[in-house]
Amino acid sequence: MFDRIVALCRPGFEKECAAELQSHANAAGFAAYAKTDSGSGLVQLVSTARQPADTLFEHIRFHDLIFCRQWFASGDLVSGLPDKNRIRPLLDVIKPFGLHFADVELAYPDTNEGKAMSKFCKAFRPHLLDGLKRSRLLSAQAHQRLHILFLDSQTVFAGYARIDNSNSQAMGIMRLKMPHDAPSRSTLKLEEALHWFISGENERQYIKAGMRAVDLGAAPGGWSWQLVQRGMLVTAIDNGALADSLMQTGMVEHLRTDAFKWQPDKPADWLVCDMAERPLHVSRLISRWFTRRLCRYSIFNLKLPMNRRYQSVMECMGYIHNTLSETNIAFELRARQLYHDREEITVFLRRLHATETASQA
Repeated sequence: MFDRIVALCRPGFEKECAAELQSHANAAGFAAYAKTDSGSGLVQLVSTARQPADTLFEHIRFHDLIFCRQWFASGDLVSGLPDKNRIRPLLDVIKPFGLHFADVELAYPDTNEGKAMSKFCKAFRPHLLDGLKRSRLLSAQAHQRLHILFLDSQTVFAGYARIDNSNSQAMGIMRLKMPHDAPSRSTLKLEEALHWFISGENERQYIKAGMRAVDLGAAPGGWSWQLVQRGMLVTAIDNGALADSLMQTGMVEHLRTDAFKWQPDKPADWLVCDMAERPLHVSRLISRWFTRRLCRYSIFNLKLPMNRRYQSVMECMGYIHNTLSETNIAFELRARQLYHDREEITVFLRRLHATETASQA
Protein backbone atom coordinates (compact mmCIF):
# COMPACT_ATOMS: atom_id res chain seq x y z
CA MET A 1 0.00 0.00 0.00
CA PHE A 2 2.72 2.45 0.99
CA ASP A 3 5.20 1.90 -1.82
CA ARG A 4 7.13 5.16 -1.52
CA ILE A 5 8.44 7.86 0.76
CA VAL A 6 7.47 11.33 -0.43
CA ALA A 7 9.89 14.04 0.73
CA LEU A 8 9.80 17.81 0.49
CA CYS A 9 13.03 19.77 0.09
CA ARG A 10 14.29 23.17 -0.97
CA PRO A 11 13.67 23.57 -4.74
CA GLY A 12 16.95 23.02 -6.56
CA PHE A 13 18.22 20.50 -3.99
CA GLU A 14 16.23 17.50 -5.20
CA LYS A 15 19.37 15.57 -6.22
CA GLU A 16 20.92 16.07 -2.79
CA CYS A 17 17.74 15.02 -0.97
CA ALA A 18 17.38 11.99 -3.25
CA ALA A 19 21.02 10.95 -2.78
CA GLU A 20 20.69 11.21 0.98
CA LEU A 21 17.48 9.17 1.16
CA GLN A 22 18.95 6.58 -1.21
CA SER A 23 22.06 6.31 0.96
CA HIS A 24 20.02 5.72 4.11
CA ALA A 25 17.78 3.19 2.34
CA ASN A 26 20.84 1.29 1.08
CA ALA A 27 22.30 1.21 4.60
CA ALA A 28 19.01 -0.24 5.86
CA GLY A 29 19.05 -2.92 3.13
CA PHE A 30 15.92 -1.41 1.58
CA ALA A 31 15.66 -1.82 -2.20
CA ALA A 32 14.39 1.43 -3.72
CA TYR A 33 15.08 4.07 -6.34
CA ALA A 34 14.74 7.84 -6.17
CA LYS A 35 12.48 9.73 -8.53
CA THR A 36 12.35 13.51 -8.90
CA ASP A 37 12.27 16.51 -11.23
CA SER A 38 14.70 19.41 -10.97
CA GLY A 39 13.18 22.46 -9.31
CA SER A 40 10.10 20.57 -8.09
CA GLY A 41 10.96 20.64 -4.38
CA LEU A 42 9.77 17.02 -4.29
CA VAL A 43 11.48 13.62 -4.09
CA GLN A 44 9.99 10.14 -4.20
CA LEU A 45 11.87 7.11 -2.86
CA VAL A 46 10.02 4.20 -4.45
CA SER A 47 10.27 0.63 -3.14
CA THR A 48 11.35 -1.92 -5.74
CA ALA A 49 10.52 -4.92 -3.55
CA ARG A 50 7.51 -5.94 -1.51
CA GLN A 51 8.75 -4.06 1.53
CA PRO A 52 6.28 -1.34 2.58
CA ALA A 53 8.03 2.02 2.41
CA ASP A 54 6.89 2.98 5.91
CA THR A 55 9.23 0.34 7.37
CA LEU A 56 11.97 2.89 6.72
CA PHE A 57 10.56 4.88 9.64
CA GLU A 58 12.06 2.17 11.84
CA HIS A 59 15.53 2.56 10.32
CA ILE A 60 15.94 6.27 9.60
CA ARG A 61 15.66 9.11 12.13
CA PHE A 62 14.15 12.13 10.44
CA HIS A 63 16.40 14.45 12.46
CA ASP A 64 19.44 12.73 10.95
CA LEU A 65 18.43 13.91 7.46
CA ILE A 66 20.00 17.12 6.14
CA PHE A 67 18.12 18.03 2.98
CA CYS A 68 14.66 16.62 3.70
CA ARG A 69 12.21 19.20 5.10
CA GLN A 70 9.31 16.81 5.61
CA TRP A 71 8.46 13.24 4.67
CA PHE A 72 5.65 10.74 4.74
CA ALA A 73 4.85 7.26 3.45
CA SER A 74 2.46 7.24 0.50
CA GLY A 75 0.95 5.17 -2.24
CA ASP A 76 0.90 6.12 -5.91
CA LEU A 77 -0.26 9.53 -7.07
CA VAL A 78 -4.02 10.05 -6.80
CA SER A 79 -5.30 12.01 -9.79
CA GLY A 80 -8.61 13.05 -11.27
CA LEU A 81 -10.24 14.29 -8.06
CA PRO A 82 -13.57 15.95 -8.91
CA ASP A 83 -13.93 19.73 -8.68
CA LYS A 84 -16.74 19.18 -6.18
CA ASN A 85 -16.93 16.72 -3.30
CA ARG A 86 -13.25 15.74 -3.19
CA ILE A 87 -13.77 14.47 0.35
CA ARG A 88 -15.45 11.18 -0.57
CA PRO A 89 -12.76 9.93 -3.00
CA LEU A 90 -10.02 11.03 -0.58
CA LEU A 91 -11.66 9.12 2.26
CA ASP A 92 -11.83 6.09 -0.03
CA VAL A 93 -8.04 6.34 -0.34
CA ILE A 94 -7.41 7.01 3.37
CA LYS A 95 -9.71 4.45 5.04
CA PRO A 96 -7.77 1.39 3.76
CA PHE A 97 -4.69 2.70 5.62
CA GLY A 98 -6.30 1.22 8.74
CA LEU A 99 -4.91 4.09 10.83
CA HIS A 100 -6.14 6.86 13.10
CA PHE A 101 -4.60 10.32 13.00
CA ALA A 102 -3.87 12.89 15.67
CA ASP A 103 -3.35 15.66 13.14
CA VAL A 104 -3.60 16.51 9.45
CA GLU A 105 -1.07 18.33 7.28
CA LEU A 106 -2.17 19.73 3.93
CA ALA A 107 0.87 20.72 1.92
CA TYR A 108 2.22 21.68 -1.48
CA PRO A 109 5.73 21.95 -2.94
CA ASP A 110 7.58 25.17 -2.06
CA THR A 111 7.54 26.42 -5.66
CA ASN A 112 5.68 29.28 -7.35
CA GLU A 113 3.21 26.79 -8.78
CA GLY A 114 2.86 25.01 -5.46
CA LYS A 115 2.31 28.19 -3.47
CA ALA A 116 -0.75 28.89 -5.62
CA MET A 117 -2.38 26.04 -3.66
CA SER A 118 -2.01 27.82 -0.31
CA LYS A 119 -5.47 29.43 -0.20
CA PHE A 120 -7.09 26.27 -1.51
CA CYS A 121 -5.52 24.17 1.26
CA LYS A 122 -6.64 26.59 3.97
CA ALA A 123 -10.21 26.53 2.65
CA PHE A 124 -10.20 22.76 2.16
CA ARG A 125 -8.81 21.83 5.59
CA PRO A 126 -12.01 22.25 7.68
CA HIS A 127 -14.01 20.19 5.18
CA LEU A 128 -11.46 17.38 5.30
CA LEU A 129 -11.37 17.46 9.10
CA ASP A 130 -15.14 17.19 9.19
CA GLY A 131 -15.04 14.19 6.86
CA LEU A 132 -12.35 12.51 8.98
CA LYS A 133 -14.36 13.09 12.16
CA ARG A 134 -17.49 11.64 10.61
CA SER A 135 -15.48 8.60 9.54
CA ARG A 136 -13.98 8.29 13.05
CA LEU A 137 -10.43 8.54 11.74
CA LEU A 138 -9.21 11.20 14.19
CA SER A 139 -7.89 10.36 17.65
CA ALA A 140 -5.95 12.47 20.13
CA GLN A 141 -4.10 9.30 21.21
CA ALA A 142 -2.90 8.43 17.69
CA HIS A 143 0.81 8.50 16.89
CA GLN A 144 0.37 9.28 13.19
CA ARG A 145 -0.26 12.44 11.19
CA LEU A 146 -2.24 12.31 7.96
CA HIS A 147 -0.46 13.96 5.02
CA ILE A 148 -2.13 15.21 1.86
CA LEU A 149 0.27 16.81 -0.63
CA PHE A 150 -1.48 18.74 -3.39
CA LEU A 151 0.31 19.08 -6.72
CA ASP A 152 -2.84 20.78 -7.99
CA SER A 153 -6.48 20.79 -6.87
CA GLN A 154 -7.11 17.41 -8.51
CA THR A 155 -3.81 15.59 -7.90
CA VAL A 156 -2.44 14.48 -4.53
CA PHE A 157 -0.14 12.15 -2.67
CA ALA A 158 -1.89 10.80 0.43
CA GLY A 159 -0.13 9.02 3.29
CA TYR A 160 1.08 9.35 6.85
CA ALA A 161 4.12 10.09 9.00
CA ARG A 162 4.92 9.19 12.57
CA ILE A 163 4.63 12.30 14.71
CA ASP A 164 7.77 11.37 16.66
CA ASN A 165 9.80 10.84 13.48
CA SER A 166 8.93 13.78 11.25
CA ASN A 167 8.95 17.57 11.27
CA SER A 168 6.49 19.22 13.65
CA GLN A 169 6.50 22.34 11.44
CA ALA A 170 3.98 22.29 8.59
CA MET A 171 5.77 21.47 5.33
CA GLY A 172 8.99 21.50 7.35
CA ILE A 173 9.10 25.30 7.23
CA MET A 174 9.87 27.34 10.35
CA ARG A 175 8.30 30.76 9.91
CA LEU A 176 10.18 33.49 11.78
CA LYS A 177 9.55 37.19 11.99
CA MET A 178 12.45 39.47 11.07
CA PRO A 179 13.45 41.44 14.20
CA HIS A 180 13.19 45.15 13.38
CA ASP A 181 16.50 46.04 15.06
CA ALA A 182 18.66 43.14 13.84
CA PRO A 183 21.58 44.22 11.61
CA SER A 184 20.84 41.75 8.76
CA ARG A 185 18.43 39.06 7.59
CA SER A 186 21.12 36.45 8.23
CA THR A 187 20.07 36.71 11.87
CA LEU A 188 17.14 34.43 11.01
CA LYS A 189 19.51 31.60 10.08
CA LEU A 190 21.01 31.49 13.55
CA GLU A 191 17.63 31.91 15.23
CA GLU A 192 16.21 28.98 13.27
CA ALA A 193 19.32 26.90 13.97
CA LEU A 194 19.01 27.48 17.72
CA HIS A 195 15.36 26.40 17.61
CA TRP A 196 16.12 23.35 15.48
CA PHE A 197 19.23 21.97 17.15
CA ILE A 198 18.58 22.84 20.79
CA SER A 199 15.45 21.44 22.40
CA GLY A 200 13.63 23.34 25.11
CA GLU A 201 15.00 21.21 27.94
CA ASN A 202 18.59 21.64 26.71
CA GLU A 203 18.35 25.36 26.04
CA ARG A 204 18.83 26.29 29.70
CA GLN A 205 21.99 24.18 29.79
CA TYR A 206 23.53 25.23 26.48
CA ILE A 207 22.58 28.92 26.52
CA LYS A 208 23.04 31.03 29.65
CA ALA A 209 23.41 34.75 30.22
CA GLY A 210 27.05 35.63 30.79
CA MET A 211 28.43 32.96 28.49
CA ARG A 212 31.29 33.98 26.23
CA ALA A 213 30.85 33.61 22.48
CA VAL A 214 32.98 34.20 19.40
CA ASP A 215 31.47 35.17 16.03
CA LEU A 216 33.84 34.56 13.11
CA GLY A 217 33.01 36.63 10.03
CA ALA A 218 30.59 38.68 12.11
CA ALA A 219 29.88 41.79 9.99
CA PRO A 220 27.37 43.39 9.96
CA GLY A 221 26.37 41.51 13.10
CA GLY A 222 23.22 39.49 12.47
CA TRP A 223 24.51 36.42 14.32
CA SER A 224 26.16 38.43 17.11
CA TRP A 225 22.79 40.14 17.63
CA GLN A 226 21.12 36.77 18.36
CA LEU A 227 23.79 35.92 20.92
CA VAL A 228 23.51 39.31 22.62
CA GLN A 229 19.73 38.88 22.85
CA ARG A 230 20.44 35.75 24.88
CA GLY A 231 22.74 37.60 27.28
CA MET A 232 26.06 36.43 25.88
CA LEU A 233 29.26 38.48 25.73
CA VAL A 234 30.50 38.36 22.14
CA THR A 235 33.90 38.74 20.54
CA ALA A 236 33.16 39.60 16.90
CA ILE A 237 35.94 38.88 14.40
CA ASP A 238 35.70 40.65 11.04
CA ASN A 239 37.55 43.32 9.08
CA GLY A 240 34.19 44.79 8.13
CA ALA A 241 32.08 47.18 10.18
CA LEU A 242 29.44 46.11 12.70
CA ALA A 243 26.12 47.88 13.15
CA ASP A 244 26.30 50.84 15.54
CA SER A 245 23.21 49.62 17.40
CA LEU A 246 24.96 46.33 18.14
CA MET A 247 28.10 48.01 19.43
CA GLN A 248 26.04 50.31 21.65
CA THR A 249 24.86 47.32 23.67
CA GLY A 250 28.28 47.22 25.34
CA MET A 251 28.26 43.42 25.02
CA VAL A 252 30.34 43.11 21.84
CA GLU A 253 34.10 43.44 21.38
CA HIS A 254 34.97 43.96 17.71
CA LEU A 255 38.39 42.81 16.51
CA ARG A 256 39.44 43.59 12.94
CA THR A 257 41.64 40.59 12.20
CA ASP A 258 41.83 37.37 10.22
CA ALA A 259 39.18 34.90 11.42
CA PHE A 260 41.30 31.95 10.25
CA LYS A 261 44.32 32.95 12.35
CA TRP A 262 42.86 34.49 15.48
CA GLN A 263 42.17 32.45 18.58
CA PRO A 264 41.12 33.46 22.12
CA ASP A 265 43.40 33.65 25.15
CA LYS A 266 41.01 31.40 27.02
CA PRO A 267 38.25 29.07 25.82
CA ALA A 268 34.84 30.42 24.88
CA ASP A 269 31.53 28.71 25.45
CA TRP A 270 30.21 29.25 21.91
CA LEU A 271 31.70 29.62 18.45
CA VAL A 272 29.50 30.72 15.54
CA CYS A 273 30.61 31.24 11.97
CA ASP A 274 28.86 32.39 8.79
CA MET A 275 31.58 33.07 6.22
CA ALA A 276 31.56 32.81 2.43
CA GLU A 277 34.50 30.41 2.33
CA ARG A 278 35.11 26.95 0.89
CA PRO A 279 33.22 24.41 3.02
CA LEU A 280 36.21 22.18 3.71
CA HIS A 281 38.25 25.27 4.68
CA VAL A 282 35.61 26.18 7.28
CA SER A 283 35.37 22.55 8.45
CA ARG A 284 39.10 22.52 9.14
CA LEU A 285 38.84 25.79 11.05
CA ILE A 286 36.02 24.57 13.27
CA SER A 287 37.80 21.27 13.87
CA ARG A 288 40.92 23.14 15.07
CA TRP A 289 38.85 25.04 17.62
CA PHE A 290 37.49 21.79 18.99
CA THR A 291 40.72 19.78 18.98
CA ARG A 292 42.34 22.68 20.85
CA ARG A 293 39.33 22.78 23.19
CA LEU A 294 38.72 26.46 22.51
CA CYS A 295 34.91 26.11 22.68
CA ARG A 296 32.21 23.67 23.71
CA TYR A 297 29.36 24.54 21.32
CA SER A 298 29.33 25.70 17.73
CA ILE A 299 26.87 26.54 14.97
CA PHE A 300 28.35 27.28 11.55
CA ASN A 301 27.36 27.41 7.91
CA LEU A 302 28.95 25.53 5.03
CA LYS A 303 28.48 27.29 1.68
CA LEU A 304 28.05 24.56 -0.92
CA PRO A 305 29.57 24.47 -4.41
CA MET A 306 27.37 24.40 -7.52
CA ASN A 307 28.37 20.82 -8.32
CA ARG A 308 28.78 17.72 -6.12
CA ARG A 309 26.99 19.40 -3.22
CA TYR A 310 26.02 16.18 -1.45
CA GLN A 311 29.52 14.80 -1.84
CA SER A 312 30.92 18.06 -0.46
CA VAL A 313 28.69 17.80 2.61
CA MET A 314 29.75 14.19 3.22
CA GLU A 315 33.41 15.15 2.83
CA CYS A 316 33.10 17.97 5.37
CA MET A 317 31.09 15.96 7.89
CA GLY A 318 33.50 13.06 7.51
CA TYR A 319 36.50 15.32 8.06
CA ILE A 320 35.07 16.77 11.27
CA HIS A 321 34.03 13.35 12.54
CA ASN A 322 37.39 11.75 11.83
CA THR A 323 39.47 14.65 13.17
CA LEU A 324 37.65 14.82 16.50
CA SER A 325 37.54 11.03 16.84
CA GLU A 326 41.29 10.77 16.27
CA THR A 327 41.88 13.20 19.14
CA ASN A 328 39.56 11.25 21.45
CA ILE A 329 36.98 14.03 21.70
CA ALA A 330 33.43 12.84 22.30
CA PHE A 331 31.00 14.99 20.35
CA GLU A 332 27.56 15.47 18.85
CA LEU A 333 27.49 16.48 15.17
CA ARG A 334 24.30 17.33 13.29
CA ALA A 335 23.54 19.23 10.09
CA ARG A 336 20.48 20.69 8.42
CA GLN A 337 19.54 22.74 5.40
CA LEU A 338 17.30 25.20 7.20
CA TYR A 339 14.45 27.08 5.59
CA HIS A 340 16.41 30.36 5.88
CA ASP A 341 19.52 28.82 4.35
CA ARG A 342 20.18 29.25 0.65
CA GLU A 343 23.10 27.52 -1.10
CA GLU A 344 24.35 26.21 2.23
CA ILE A 345 23.72 23.98 5.20
CA THR A 346 23.96 24.74 8.91
CA VAL A 347 25.94 22.51 11.27
CA PHE A 348 25.71 22.07 15.04
CA LEU A 349 28.68 20.65 16.93
CA ARG A 350 29.14 20.25 20.65
CA ARG A 351 31.74 18.62 22.83
CA LEU A 352 30.16 16.09 25.17
CA HIS A 353 30.67 16.10 28.91
CA ALA A 354 32.72 13.29 30.40
CA THR A 355 29.55 11.61 31.71
CA GLU A 356 27.84 11.65 28.30
CA THR A 357 28.13 9.18 25.46
CA ALA A 358 27.50 9.65 21.73
CA SER A 359 24.27 7.66 22.04
CA GLN A 360 22.91 10.28 24.45
CA ALA A 361 23.46 13.13 22.00
